Amino acid sequence: MHSFFCDDIKQSIITLNEEESTHATRVLRLQSDDIVVLLDGKGSRADARIIEPHHKKCQLQIVGEIFHEPRILHGLHIAMAPTKNIDRFEWFLEKATEIGIKRITPILSANSERKVVNHERLQKILLSAMKQSQRLYLPQLDKLTPFNKLIDELNANSINMIAHCEESQKLLFAEKVEKTKDVTILIGPEGDFNATEIEQALQKGCMPVSLGQARLRTETAGVYAVSVYNS
Repeated sequence: MHSFFCDDIKQSIITLNEEESTHATRVLRLQSDDIVVLLDGKGSRADARIIEPHHKKCQLQIVGEIFHEPRILHGLHIAMAPTKNIDRFEWFLEKATEIGIKRITPILSANSERKVVNHERLQKILLSAMKQSQRLYLPQLDKLTPFNKLIDELNANSINMIAHCEESQKLLFAEKVEKTKDVTILIGPEGDFNATEIEQALQKGCMPVSLGQARLRTETAGVYAVSVYNS
């Protein structure tokens, strides 16, 4: 069944927003009595029957019980510098959402080649990936955040890590992941974090980690981290 987003599915009659309504009626050409899945991004899903297939305000009626999946207490937070080619960063967002991630923070690093992102577009990519994979929770997507601000706001109760390419002693990320705590990993731009940023992170208690022997692209490193965390 097709999936649609609605941030409140607790009512018996639901009206989709204009974008979702258009997709349902004009793209998918769904009609009255067709059954679809509604997701609110906050852990709930419900089957619903279309009762008014309007292209601006498609109305549906909930059929059956609303299912709610309790959120796992802890999760993975990736703070990553967006790639120069934004398509690669968008690919990461899509795959991370499908595999499962709690929070994503685009960061502005000293060596960042991309200094602007379209937050609304990135949010839509997460939403689309959530619907496609039928995950019940939409990841938190922060605004583009300067590296210094991110470091100052790191949660001291989280396991905080930094993946960088400098020659130094590092621990394996796969061996330090704990699902009983929140995990935050910092992943730099194509030019890597600079020495000052690495030192700042270490002083804030970030653990230097390796993602394996190969030197991974930024977006590949992110997907690898998500996959390891969910394995």
